Amino acid sequence: MSTSTSASTTATTPGSSPSRSYLRWRIVDIVVASVIGVAAGLIFLAWNVGYLGPKALLEPLLPGLQGLLDGPWLFAGVLGGLIIRKAGAAIYVELLAAVVSALIGNQWGGFLTLEAGLVQGLGAELIFLLFFYRRWSLPVAILAGAGAALAGGINNLILWYAGSGPTFTIIYLISTVVSGAVIAGALSWVLARGIAATGALDRFGSGREARVRV
Repeated sequence: MSTSTSASTTATTPGSSPSRSYLRWRIVDIVVASVIGVAAGLIFLAWNVGYLGPKALLEPLLPGLQGLLDGPWLFAGVLGGLIIRKAGAAIYVELLAAVVSALIGNQWGGFLTLEAGLVQGLGAELIFLLFFYRRWSLPVAILAGAGAALAGGINNLILWYAGSGPTFTIIYLISTVVSGAVIAGALSWVLARGIAATGALDRFGSGREARVRV
């Protein structure tokens, strides 16, 4: 029991304060966060096209229900935060994924793609901050996914669905939050645990926790 508790604490350098370790980025943190961001950006690119089919089915069924398709654009920040466990990781990874999507090209344009990535990453980041970067459980991951979705959903309502009625607004926000909680939150948590179990993240707190559980 004591071994599991000690492994859940992020490693610190000699003389450093454990309570401030989440502020100190190492080179390996930057490298791995960048890899996650680029990989997520490529997934974004695929979903930029892949979502069109489901959207065409959901919109006529119930306007606003297309929010269920937002989750794949929200997972990068949550996954980055769960793995890196440093302040700013969620924003950095989500924004970098948006940069990749914008540079290669999509139907929304560069500026709006970057703006969306920043807002969505901030939504997830605020949840991790709320728990002082010390809790990385499934419920926290779900809340982070929901936070990214809520921030992104409000942003979309302002920029893309201005003037929408209350019914559409409520349905859309509920749909996007559910999608964010399940896809960006729960699935990112499962993915982070799966990656950690391989030993690839042994230099991170997330990886050490997985090794202790095994």
